[in-house]
Amino acid sequence: MTTDNDKSYTRADGYYGIWYYNQASKDEYKFKYSGGLATYPQQMNPFAVYSKEVDKTFFCYGGTTVRNNKDQKPSLLHMVGYYDHKTGMFPKPVVLLDKKTDDAHDNPIISIDGAGYIWIFSNAHGTGRPSFIHKSVKPYDISNWALISTTNFSYGNIFNIPEVGFVFPHTNYEKGERALYFMKSKDGITWTPNKKVAKFEKGHYQVVWHNGKRIGTAFNMHPLPIGLNARTNVYYMQTDDYGDTWTTASGEKLELPLSAVQNPALVHDYQKDGVLVYTKNVQFDTEGNPVLFYLTSKGFESGPENNPRILHTARWTGKNWEIRDVTTTGNNYDYGPLYIEPDGTWRVIGPFITGPQPYNPGGEIVMLTSTDQGKTWVKVKQLTTGSERNQTYVRMPLNAHPGFYAFWADGNAREASVSALYFTNKTGDHVWRLPMEMKGEFAKPEIVK
Repeated sequence: MTTDNDKSYTRADGYYGIWYYNQASKDEYKFKYSGGLATYPQQMNPFAVYSKEVDKTFFCYGGTTVRNNKDQKPSLLHMVGYYDHKTGMFPKPVVLLDKKTDDAHDNPIISIDGAGYIWIFSNAHGTGRPSFIHKSVKPYDISNWALISTTNFSYGNIFNIPEVGFVFPHTNYEKGERALYFMKSKDGITWTPNKKVAKFEKGHYQVVWHNGKRIGTAFNMHPLPIGLNARTNVYYMQTDDYGDTWTTASGEKLELPLSAVQNPALVHDYQKDGVLVYTKNVQFDTEGNPVLFYLTSKGFESGPENNPRILHTARWTGKNWEIRDVTTTGNNYDYGPLYIEPDGTWRVIGPFITGPQPYNPGGEIVMLTSTDQGKTWVKVKQLTTGSERNQTYVRMPLNAHPGFYAFWADGNAREASVSALYFTNKTGDHVWRLPMEMKGEFAKPEIVK
């Protein structure tokens, strides 16, 4: 273990997110996707964790100290902060490291172990850059860090489970294609061998969550010959023994790694339907059954030509998958999570209303709820209106506290811009912007809605 105890970590004087684009499109929408992507992408979790022991929500994000991304190309900084629920204040965020890229695929994720130490897993987009694992020097303290490992992983999902330790579903690139893997560790230092769980056609994107000892992953596939821009199908598998064995939702044991398009984990064959699939997140209902949240689209390019873009839930009833529509949206990369709450309420918070850059990723944030397992949905309220920049990539904290229930960033989706960070509470009473100019060590957020 390499300790950085003597290193003085820089504190930024405000919260700013990274602006990033992917694949110029040479049309009015400019890019395949773009914007303020401090909390991108959905394939990585979590970006925030609530700790009841200290009544704080700790979070990380892809940040920058460049105030206007038009003037200077930013470098992606891995930033760590927290919201103190007792004082209602944020500290100046810590700059953990400079990733030496502007690629938001390299964003960090966060975990807290049973002793209160905070862990940051710094992803890499493929094999060209390193990944890092850091651990806080003191419990519940973001001031100083120990570098645990320099390695390589992509699209990580990190969860610390009592008496088990870390479970780590993630992606490894194999000749440029994305294969799904799994590791675990009691202490974050010594890990089990990296176990491949799925790789067929040109690979997969997955979304992962856990419910007690159950870890579930929903994933699509990138078919030959096109690959990720033709992503389709929905698959699901789960483990109830922390990765030793994997099954379908019905309990059928799977032979790993999954290596064929038609396999028992297939939820629905959207390839036959001729539509693309963008997985959003996984949750579990009050009986512990998985519920998948995903979007279908007619094509990968931005614009109304590929409408309708429909958000769906697929709920395992105990016998079969029940697929229902939630709402429509304007871009394949519009992202907000599905929450399933202890009283049975299903809640969605996401940018599913047209924003200032129509048909680009993001928009205005809306809150929807369902009390009948997704059969019908009610618009509770629109959380943002009149935004200058698209709001995008709403994230759900692990163990979310009602006072910091969703966390996201904004950004102009058609040109480089400043990017602010926001949060809201469970009932959507207000939207708060994290402090952007901090003169003191702590500051309160600004109410913007």
